[in-house]
Amino acid sequence: MTRPAPILPGALLGVLGGGQLGRMFAVAAKRMGYRVAVLAPAGRTPTGQLSDLEFEAAYDDLDEIVRFARAVDVVTFEFENVATEATEAAAQHAPVRPAGSVLQATQNRLRERELLDRLGLPCAPHAPVRSAEELEAAVARVGVPAVLKTAAWGYDGKGQVRIATAAAAAPAWEQLEHAACLYEAFVDFEAEISVVGARGHDGAVALYEPSANAHVDHVLDVSVVPAGLPPEVDHEARAIAAAVLEGLDLVGVACIEMFLRSDGTLLVNEIAPRPHNSGHLTIEACDTSQFEAQVRAVCALPLGSTARLGGGAAMANLLGDLWTVGEPAWVAALEHSGASLHLYGKGEPRPGRKMGHLTVVGGSPTEAERRVRSARTALTGPR
Repeated sequence: MTRPAPILPGALLGVLGGGQLGRMFAVAAKRMGYRVAVLAPAGRTPTGQLSDLEFEAAYDDLDEIVRFARAVDVVTFEFENVATEATEAAAQHAPVRPAGSVLQATQNRLRERELLDRLGLPCAPHAPVRSAEELEAAVARVGVPAVLKTAAWGYDGKGQVRIATAAAAAPAWEQLEHAACLYEAFVDFEAEISVVGARGHDGAVALYEPSANAHVDHVLDVSVVPAGLPPEVDHEARAIAAAVLEGLDLVGVACIEMFLRSDGTLLVNEIAPRPHNSGHLTIEACDTSQFEAQVRAVCALPLGSTARLGGGAAMANLLGDLWTVGEPAWVAALEHSGASLHLYGKGEPRPGRKMGHLTVVGGSPTEAERRVRSARTALTGPR
């Protein structure tokens, strides 16, 4: 496989989606000399605030998608729930990286599990649920406890119901309004990890080391590298991630989230075909951030080094809950040595809404985690 002609600095890079991932992509792209255009349903989005050109349109407005694609040199994503028709329309006028087929495979949990099964990669026992008969068969085949997850539009724990007994399955499906679902065995895991990786058009792959992720109410709270995995588990996590990137024929960046069980085995949980929250620490902690890697991949440039700087790094999410008692104490947080602040330009802080993050690079992962948690705690301390 050969690399296509590179898209060089000065070109206009198009982003579908206006959130914080697009914003950090724009920062990386503009630092490298590119211009950025964004299409999103609203104006002055986190991405739009830093873009050279904004298209305010719905993701299913094919006329505007075409106008957007004609204006840019390449199209990429920060948001995967874009209709196949939109990516197909864009691809008629500009390269789309990753391809619409990647989004189509990963934006639906049933198709995602079909991909993992086809690639022979480990995931929890599962079955599709699209009818009452399939639900009954899934309970019989997979058993309980289990989790019923909507096939589409699920993230950060949304669209999921825990099922403790067989009798609870039908009410759970009713709660999810009889949507197409994935019925999956509940995994009693020891840790949650993820691997972010970039893949170029020529098949070159650059993987970041696995991160250890702690969640609160199904939302990522803190990520730490290195994850402290045994060498064989670290190697297996990277091998799984590389297999996913190759199996998808992905050009761009993706994150593979996994469960680590007590016996040392790994199960794939989710695939995100874009930069990921757990990879935000790469901005300060690695030679090449996940966002620069995305720019490099979609522009057919060398992917860059993913080597870590320092002995360890940690990232802590800043949710809207921190604003409950007023403006956070930014000065107090930034008094902590090595703390880096990233705010996403969102106007309204709401509970559970990702407003920004803090990163610390330290001498060890334990030190980095302690310092980043301490810096975040200071945000709600005395003002």
